[in-house]
Amino acid sequence: MSNIYLDPLDHLMTRSGYEMVRYADDFVVLCRTPDDAAEALAAVQAWTAQAGLALHPEKTRLMHAWDDGFDFFGDHIEAGHRWPRTKSLQKLKDTVRAKTKRTIRRSLDRVIGDLNPTLRGWFEYFKHSRPATFRIADGWVRRRLRSLLRGQRGRRGIADVRDADQTRWPNVFFAEHGLFSLQAAYATVRQSSCR
Repeated sequence: MSNIYLDPLDHLMTRSGYEMVRYADDFVVLCRTPDDAAEALAAVQAWTAQAGLALHPEKTRLMHAWDDGFDFFGDHIEAGHRWPRTKSLQKLKDTVRAKTKRTIRRSLDRVIGDLNPTLRGWFEYFKHSRPATFRIADGWVRRRLRSLLRGQRGRRGIADVRDADQTRWPNVFFAEHGLFSLQAAYATVRQSSCR
């Protein structure tokens, strides 16, 4: 419904020379100068008041995307880069935690088989994020799996370098068991886009 109801706002912004990115009822109006931004906000406020709608008071603001950054549809956008916002990353971690509890008594292959669709889906949504995102997330996932393996062997505590967990279960060990690598997927996407 919001796509139909807000269609006239899309046209108003286009006619006024503003670039608007909208999904359902969430949108960002991109402007070149602070004066343009103030004019665009005034136009949106006038249109929404006439349409009997109200802008969200906490989400509606003027800001400089390069300096301040903002969250939009799961991403944080700042200084010409984007990465998963904190809430999106926390949601991934919560899902992975639920699938990698130390008390799970399933084989590593079954755990990885359950985990991979989550990792693939998350990557597809966030594949345009800055590269460090994937290296950090991969490391965190492997740490969870090492902790699970420690628990299955009756060892306490979290996976730790001092306990030689990374030597016992190196990154290649998880790759051989079919763990989807966010970093490898990113490298593949980058290669194909460079051709």
